[in-house]
Amino acid sequence: MKIQVLFGTESGNAEMAAEDIAASVRDGGQEVEIHDLSDFSISELQHDPVYVFICSTYGEGDLPNTALPFFADLSIVGPDLSGMRYAIFGLGDTFYTETYSQGATKLDDKLRALGAERIGEFGRYDASTWEPVGEKAVEWFSGVLTELAVH
Repeated sequence: MKIQVLFGTESGNAEMAAEDIAASVRDGGQEVEIHDLSDFSISELQHDPVYVFICSTYGEGDLPNTALPFFADLSIVGPDLSGMRYAIFGLGDTFYTETYSQGATKLDDKLRALGAERIGEFGRYDASTWEPVGEKAVEWFSGVLTELAVH
C-alpha cells in the first residue's frame, strides 16, 4: 500500500508532523511520499494511494496559505473523488475555541463532499498541551493503520 502524506502549514508544525508520520511509515517497510500542498496539484490525486492530510489552522479558522491553492482548486474544479481514501490530522489551539482545528475541518468537509472516504478518526493536535506534535501525529496514525488493515 502506497501512502502519500500531504501537509499544509504556516509555521512548520504540520510539516514536522508529516515528516514524523512518513518516517514511521518507512520504518514499517511501506512506501511513502511527502508533499507540501503548495507543490501538489489536484490533478495528481489518484485512487491507489492512501492520502494523509496534515493541516494547521491559520488566522480566523482558515487553512494555512500553503494549502489555499489546493483547496481553491478542489472548490473550483470539483473533481469526483469517489474511491479515494484519506486520513486527516488537524493542528490548532483550544485557546481559540471557535476556530480550533477549523482549517483541517474545512478540508475534511470538502474531501467528503467530493466523494472521498475518510479512514480512521479525525486526528487533532492541541498546541496548548505542549505535547510534541510529531509524537501525537504518529500515535494517531497507528490507529489509522489499524483501521486500514481491517478494510
